[in-house]
Amino acid sequence: MERIWEFTQTPSIHQQWDLRFTTIEYLLKPSDEAPQRFLYQTQIGFGIKVSGEGESVGSHSKETGESTSALKFWSDEKISLIRTGSGYWKYIPAGDNVVFLTRYDYEVRHGFMGRLIDKLFFRLLIGRATAWSFDALKNWLEQGIAPSLSKKLFFTLFIANFMIAITWIYHGIFPKLLHMETGELSMLTATGLFKGMEREAVYGVGIAEIIFGIGFLFLGRMKSMHWLNIISLLALGIAAYTAKPEIYIHPFNPATTAFGVMGLSIIVLAIRKYVPYAGNCKRKPGRKNVDL
Repeated sequence: MERIWEFTQTPSIHQQWDLRFTTIEYLLKPSDEAPQRFLYQTQIGFGIKVSGEGESVGSHSKETGESTSALKFWSDEKISLIRTGSGYWKYIPAGDNVVFLTRYDYEVRHGFMGRLIDKLFFRLLIGRATAWSFDALKNWLEQGIAPSLSKKLFFTLFIANFMIAITWIYHGIFPKLLHMETGELSMLTATGLFKGMEREAVYGVGIAEIIFGIGFLFLGRMKSMHWLNIISLLALGIAAYTAKPEIYIHPFNPATTAFGVMGLSIIVLAIRKYVPYAGNCKRKPGRKNVDL
């Protein structure tokens, strides 16, 4: 409990794991009884920053074991979609673990357009950023993985899945759907399968590869996707060698592509359990709590 309280109530530590804030700075309190005021700033890219203020009241109850930190926040900047808001953090002992909960809500500015942007995009984004940040904090406390490393691992996983997706989509569109005469049709014909239906079969394989590639953009964290990727590439490689073995002495042959893409899947399988994931946190009632 003491470590979690420190990591969440110390601004210099808090800003390291919380994606919602780039910097947090406490203001001097006029008295010990006064609420703690703070300034926050979020870098949203292209040199654009959103700033605001907040006020928090923390209650760290060692006697009962349960602690709560309530806050309200606001921004006077027109670029900020959030006008005002409030929320709380709750720390609940659970045996050797601590359940760390949050709930917050806010009002938006810019009238109808502001509410529409919030409903379609912003609320989902900030909700996932909150959950990802909680999981990053969990990894930091439990496994010693600093948030700066978590962000790099997340970027590595994203790039690996993106490149796998692009590879499958590219091979589904160009060599199969658009230019099957450059080799795909002849290789399938050489296998003796789908006699009289080779062209349709190539189209079918191309569409399947496109769908499989798109899957990595949304399901790239799943172990099964990457094992299927490795097995599929091995199977396609064997089929290509059986149908036309001389293709393996050509520049940029199936082996050069397959080994690289399989390597990306091996990287994802190796790091995925260390990468924060918003889905690890309880987002709705009924799901299992995430323990710290």
